[in-house]
Amino acid sequence: MKEIKRDYYLNQLIKKQGNGQIKVITGIRRSGKSYLLNKLFKNYLINNKVDNKHIIYMSFETKENEKYKNSDLLLLFLKSQITDKKKYYFLLDEIQEVDDFVPVLNSLIHIENVDVYVTGSNSKLLSKDVLTEFRGRGDEIHVYPLSFSEYVSAYGKDLDKAYESYSLYGGLPFLFSLDDDKDKMLYLKNLIKETYIKDIIERNSINNKNDLDELLEVIASTSSSLTNPSKLANTFNSEKKSNISNKTVDKYLEYFENAFIINKVQRFDIKGKKYIGSPYKYYFEDIGIKNAILNFRQIDDGSIMENIIYNELLRRNYSVDIGVVETNERNKSGQNIKPKYEVDFIVNLGNKKYYIQSAYQMNNEEKISQETKSLRNIYDSFKKIIIVKDNIKTRIDENGIITMGLYDFLLNENSLD
Repeated sequence: MKEIKRDYYLNQLIKKQGNGQIKVITGIRRSGKSYLLNKLFKNYLINNKVDNKHIIYMSFETKENEKYKNSDLLLLFLKSQITDKKKYYFLLDEIQEVDDFVPVLNSLIHIENVDVYVTGSNSKLLSKDVLTEFRGRGDEIHVYPLSFSEYVSAYGKDLDKAYESYSLYGGLPFLFSLDDDKDKMLYLKNLIKETYIKDIIERNSINNKNDLDELLEVIASTSSSLTNPSKLANTFNSEKKSNISNKTVDKYLEYFENAFIINKVQRFDIKGKKYIGSPYKYYFEDIGIKNAILNFRQIDDGSIMENIIYNELLRRNYSVDIGVVETNERNKSGQNIKPKYEVDFIVNLGNKKYYIQSAYQMNNEEKISQETKSLRNIYDSFKKIIIVKDNIKTRIDENGIITMGLYDFLLNENSLD
């Protein structure tokens, strides 16, 4: 398998090296966390003259470390590895498999010559608690599946073919070891069934696996559309002929989010400057997972592109909401109406703010008017951008609206600037 550089994440680990905090690497299973920690970061340490004996890597998914899932035994073992005053690097993979692991980590960070790095695949145990459980000494790095830029670096320079593959199978790194399309599809479907769903069932003691499976399929078929637990429950009950309550749907959605399978995006009233609440949108952290849940049947190019743009914005550390713009218009009868138009993404990072529309095609005046309508009704000075699938040169119209090609956006880290 070709080595895929993950410099974006490696550089974050390097910058945080020796900062006295626990470096918590989160992300969906098989997104490359272990590879980042045990291969890329370990090699960096060795190349920078760190003795291999001072690098302690443990994976809690392996049989040989089964007994160290007991937190007391783990702490005793790790302390026994410290035999001198030089810096020790503890690289602990899938730490959530260890019973009561938080006291272990809090003990380790009080040892002066120890630097701790952990990975985990469940945000309920790690991401949400990183600032509280570790007493303000947790530093999170979230690893996403391969970005399109990372994917192209391993795939080759034919951008159209790379995108066709990426938008179908997603960015889980192991796919590069598989040449056959059937093997890729089977890998993704088995990963959902044997890893993601099993994890959720075991961690949350769920009895009805069928409801969990079928609800995830409903979410996949309606992703990028506005929804809420009530609407999902109604869709589930009508299509699957099985009763499921709003409360159960809400609980299952939280499980999917905690496992980093989906992300919930809230709506924001741009003119009213307030969050609207329900309904929301859900996007998949990996587009290949979404397609595999649907058995690669419902391939909606526009929805997939929108999901890919959303994931790239998150990877760049932007805060992302859905925008709603209320306008004043007259209908055909001359009556005043106040229709609302959607802005796909409101994007914030510090003092930077962008309004972004995802438009798979914008090949006629009607489509152009439709896609620019919401942006033309926003009267502040922040950038308004439309991203189209066509490979075009970036341009700006008389309303100040920028149109750029998808590849330019995905391959240029500073494309929005």
